[in-house]
Amino acid sequence: MSLIAQAAAPRRLARSRFTFDRLEVLGPLFIMPAILYVVVLVGLPFLLALYYSVSAYSIFNPSYTFVGLKNFREVIDSEIFRRTLANTLIFTISSQIIGLLLGKIGAMLLMQEFPGRRLARALIVLPWAVPVSLATLAWVWMFDSLYSVINWTLVAAGLIDAANRPQWLGQEDLAMIAVAVVHAWRLFPFGVVIFLAGFTSVPQDVLDAATIDGAGFWRRNYQIILPIIAPIIMIAVIFGTVFTFTDLSVVYLLTKGGPINSTQVLGTLAFQVGILSGDVAHGAAICLFLFPFLLVAVILLLRSLRRREI
Repeated sequence: MSLIAQAAAPRRLARSRFTFDRLEVLGPLFIMPAILYVVVLVGLPFLLALYYSVSAYSIFNPSYTFVGLKNFREVIDSEIFRRTLANTLIFTISSQIIGLLLGKIGAMLLMQEFPGRRLARALIVLPWAVPVSLATLAWVWMFDSLYSVINWTLVAAGLIDAANRPQWLGQEDLAMIAVAVVHAWRLFPFGVVIFLAGFTSVPQDVLDAATIDGAGFWRRNYQIILPIIAPIIMIAVIFGTVFTFTDLSVVYLLTKGGPINSTQVLGTLAFQVGILSGDVAHGAAICLFLFPFLLVAVILLLRSLRRREI
């Protein structure tokens, strides 16, 4: 090798190292796996849903026939869909409120010093760690009309009559409460973690100054702590709304949308129509109704978050 070639080799190596050290090169490389994940698992199914939603495709009619927006009009005109949409909003809002409220209470308790606090913090994540199918089946047993631990406890406490035990999953007025409580139970660890992160970010000197000025427990919480951690709570609401609005596992395992569609949500309706009934076109159209509602909800929440930051 000539002296010129030997001198050029380190320069090429240095130039290559400099290229990969630049942020505009490393940034896209690091984010590429996440982009591929979104494209493959979200983008392609979304495009397929668009493709089938404007057709008459079904298991019994596998030929592709373009029908335009006919499926969307039929879905909107369906009374079951309108009730399902209302159920989805009720399920999402109620489980979010219950989950975040319980999460705030749990985080406030875990901020205190008491024996076994570390063990309690570890056990908090159990609703997340346990598989959703196993946990939901346990709740099915707890809500059972004959063997319900909840009913036995209420009877023993004298709060209900043993001859008129409530059918938690069989009565229209109780079924939605039951599924919302179970989903809130699954959101509970998420709420605890979010509020713990928020509480630890509040400067202690601010709380001490408020205490010196005579601010009590409630005033410190609602006039100091909550405004400071509001951006963190908004992020939790955004993620929780997306997860809840698109969830079907809890509702399907508990009630399958019954009784009489009283707990039917968009996810379970799309699954029953598109997969179980084989009507892929209408099932895809129902799925696509999730997108605009989620988009509007996220935009409103982000605007609210931006106004708070300003």
